[in-house]
Amino acid sequence: MYERERKEMVEKLVTSGYLRSREVIEAMMKVPRHVFVPAEIQHQAYYDQPLPVGDDQTISAPHMVAMMCDALRLDRGHKVLEVGAGTGYHACVIAEIVKRKVISIERVENLVKRARENLADAGCELVEIIHGDGTKGYEKEAPYDRIIVTAGAPEVPDALVEQLKDGGLLLVPVGSRYYQELIEVRKVSGRIEKRSLGGCAFVPLVGEDGWSSPF
Repeated sequence: MYERERKEMVEKLVTSGYLRSREVIEAMMKVPRHVFVPAEIQHQAYYDQPLPVGDDQTISAPHMVAMMCDALRLDRGHKVLEVGAGTGYHACVIAEIVKRKVISIERVENLVKRARENLADAGCELVEIIHGDGTKGYEKEAPYDRIIVTAGAPEVPDALVEQLKDGGLLLVPVGSRYYQELIEVRKVSGRIEKRSLGGCAFVPLVGEDGWSSPF
């Protein structure tokens, strides 16, 4: 189901320049995005736009997933932490690339349950969904080669920087509640280097080191 729509979506992302690496192309071609959106809007799953998934949350537009996966420079075997599981789609794409367990933290309990169900339905066994405050990271499994945040933060959470391996890379949208800059954070010989990859708009990151309330 939806194989043609998925193929057309990926081809458009390639043509538009959002998708470049072979590994990300193959992963997005394989992962069934429609499984990760509510049944009533599954027919919109392969449109290049964010979609509502309940609890005031959204699933990112395919072009943003493509851009962030490319920017992460993922390699097979990388240990990845995702903050903001949503319905599980982005983590599933990452797992298809790194071929090892991806840890994904989600604060909304309803989404935790839904993400686990979606991942099972999609046959994605390499993602572990944790219910908790993602701004604190997940120290139990640290350090990580890559950390990705899929919600907008007022600043880069310190805990995530601390849990990044030396030589590792963190992507996090930083700014206001309604508009952010996608910030790349690299840890190089103990030093922290930051640069902006451009503007974006994500739902607010809520937690101890994020926004205190989603409203």
